[in-house]
Amino acid sequence: MLTLIKREFVVEVPVRQAWSHLARVTAWPSWARHIRTIEVEPVGDLRLGSKGRIHLRNGIRSEFRVVEFSPYSNWKWVGPFLWLTVHYDHRFEPDGIGRTRLTWIVDAEGFGVSVVGWLFAKVYSSSMERAIPHLAVEMTECFG
Repeated sequence: MLTLIKREFVVEVPVRQAWSHLARVTAWPSWARHIRTIEVEPVGDLRLGSKGRIHLRNGIRSEFRVVEFSPYSNWKWVGPFLWLTVHYDHRFEPDGIGRTRLTWIVDAEGFGVSVVGWLFAKVYSSSMERAIPHLAVEMTECFG
């Protein structure tokens, strides 16, 4: 498995509020503007075994399945992209003063990961860089 992206950032809300906000993945398009919609089954907050489909504004669709779920600590979902299997880990860590350190790690495996992976990482990193500031502001406005 190859790590394609690792982003760490702090949001100005406690871990339970950060978790609650991000676990409502159908609301992600409010801050992740590259996403048109997200569908999740079963309906509601994420849980182990949740499945979903992300519809990007550029027309690409991606499916995911939650394979790891540890409330207020992390969740990981896995989905295909071309010939790759992509693992998205969302980690939450309280900083002891009411804020939360979020760490998002994107790993991939499969045929052509060393060739296709860098292109995927470049495009996805760009989307993350634009989305993360919007998320931080939205969380502060919701809970601040």
